[in-house]
Amino acid sequence: MDPYQRPPDGIRTVYKKYQKMKPSQLDLDVDIVDLLPSDLDLDRNAKVRVVNELDAARLTASFGAFAGGDVHASSVRGGSVQGKLAVYEHQDMPGLHIIPSLLPSEIQPILLSKLLHRDLSHPLHLTNIHTHYNVAYPPGNASFFSLSPTSPDAVAHPLDPSVHRPLNAAQLLNKKMRWVTLGGQYDWTQKKYPDASPPPFPSDIGQLLNGVFSDTKAEAAIVNLYSPGDTLSVHRDVAESSATGLISVSLGCDAIFVIGTTSPSGTSAGGDTVEEKVIVLRLRSGSAVYMSGSSRFAWHGVPQIVPGTCPDALKSWPAAANSQEVDEYENWRGWMEGKRVNLNVRQMWD
Repeated sequence: MDPYQRPPDGIRTVYKKYQKMKPSQLDLDVDIVDLLPSDLDLDRNAKVRVVNELDAARLTASFGAFAGGDVHASSVRGGSVQGKLAVYEHQDMPGLHIIPSLLPSEIQPILLSKLLHRDLSHPLHLTNIHTHYNVAYPPGNASFFSLSPTSPDAVAHPLDPSVHRPLNAAQLLNKKMRWVTLGGQYDWTQKKYPDASPPPFPSDIGQLLNGVFSDTKAEAAIVNLYSPGDTLSVHRDVAESSATGLISVSLGCDAIFVIGTTSPSGTSAGGDTVEEKVIVLRLRSGSAVYMSGSSRFAWHGVPQIVPGTCPDALKSWPAAANSQEVDEYENWRGWMEGKRVNLNVRQMWD
């Protein structure tokens, strides 16, 4: 598949429709598949069915191992319904599995901290910033959020000062930082993985995902950082030599996710005709989608991040939600309230 191929017009039209839509209109749009936690509206989502059920007790044990402590079983949504957590599929998109409330509220800030405190500060994990800047990492690979948001000191120095200006911590983290790669370091310019051996994928995150998506070995990931107004254009993930499923986990503000496929539908006087199928999902914090089977190489994009939708459990991050003590990240309190962080994981080789 050609990574530079233009997306089909029909899918691009749907994408543009939701890019222009106001948040109040999104709430009323009946075409959006919105699987609210533990609440499947069968009238609105008539084409959605349960295709699998995850054992809540096993998930609780997996979450506890990841958190380094106990996670209350009742926090694993669906655990009160015969001990299972439902996995959904839309009949127009076979292989696209949707878990609307996978990660409990206790796990979401822990995953966020591992990604943005630990992994972002690892020099081998390249970011969009490295294309044009040399990055000065905090001493001891401390979190970038340990730096003062009011300091004018540069943490990213331009390779070409005539083109780009230095960035301080606030400029870097509030807007300029758009993605970081884990494991296999995908080259967005060349649209391929380098030949050199990649840094190891974070083992604790890999084990957490393997407990749910056992068919995919976590070898590479792109962590996207969005603010309201940001988008991800329609594309296909075709660089991997493996056709195993892609894992996508959402944290923070809601995202509108458009995904579509094309297939031959017959012939006409003008030649072959193509059928396009497109669905639109509203992805909330803690949800996950798994693109497998015929949806593995589907066209997809994010036309909108919905402002004001970050859950309470993450609004204060990186500061503690209810800290009564001095918090080392207090000066950054509320950073996550206007953000969406998406962990997109794939297997590189069979």
